[in-house]
Amino acid sequence: MPRPTKCRRVCRFPQILEFAPAQGGSEKTPVILTVDEYETIRLIDKEGLSQEQCSRQMQIARTTVQKIYETARKKVADVLVDGLPLRIEGGEYRLCDGGNPFCGRQQGCQRQPCQRFQTPKGEDIMRIAVTYEDGQIFQHFGHSKQFKLYDINGQQILSSKVVDVVGGGHGALAAFLRSLQVDTLICGGIGGGAQQALAEAGIRLYGGVSGDPDAAVKALLEGSLAYNPDIQCSHHDASHSHEGGCGHHEGSCGGHHEGCSGHHGSCEH
Repeated sequence: MPRPTKCRRVCRFPQILEFAPAQGGSEKTPVILTVDEYETIRLIDKEGLSQEQCSRQMQIARTTVQKIYETARKKVADVLVDGLPLRIEGGEYRLCDGGNPFCGRQQGCQRQPCQRFQTPKGEDIMRIAVTYEDGQIFQHFGHSKQFKLYDINGQQILSSKVVDVVGGGHGALAAFLRSLQVDTLICGGIGGGAQQALAEAGIRLYGGVSGDPDAAVKALLEGSLAYNPDIQCSHHDASHSHEGGCGHHEGSCGGHHEGCSGHHGSCEH
């Protein structure tokens, strides 16, 4: 019976998750580079580590590093030579918790300290993420800098913690949440592209919610969460003049370049 694959330690989640050719080709099927494959490229080609040093940092055998690295280089070559889009996602990995004695010596970890937010999730656990800022539900999904994560068993909240976002844009945020094994997202305003990215990631959405995140999660578990199933809000500016973001407004929505629907009031442009 083969041994189970050992999780590879990754110093930090990639900042950019999607690349496309500037001169056509973006419609082609993207090459998928796993996060652990990306890490071997970063450590060996960017940081200049040997395969032996890379194996110590990722806490896997040198022969395993060699196989991962060869596969990663082949994928990068296909992207460059054939002009294919590239997407970074998936893989057998866990994010570094800062306890690796080799990790702190690397430039990447010095710029961004490693965080313990890749927590394993049991089969009976539901993980809920809430857009978060200053103790409230943040109202602009695409500009989220933090999420508050909740692990749920039945109707009981087992644990909660705030994590910092890595990457930006709705596609990267959806991939980030998927890497955290999130099942459900509660947020304020969210555009159609972000909703599609979440749906593709298998994450259930409750949009148009504002207020205290703990209270929102409890309301969701009790079946009484007030949310907007038809929330639609697209904007290019992170700053809004109103308080509720693009959730349940009582008045008008200002500062949008495109329309908002599902509000109690009207949108004026």
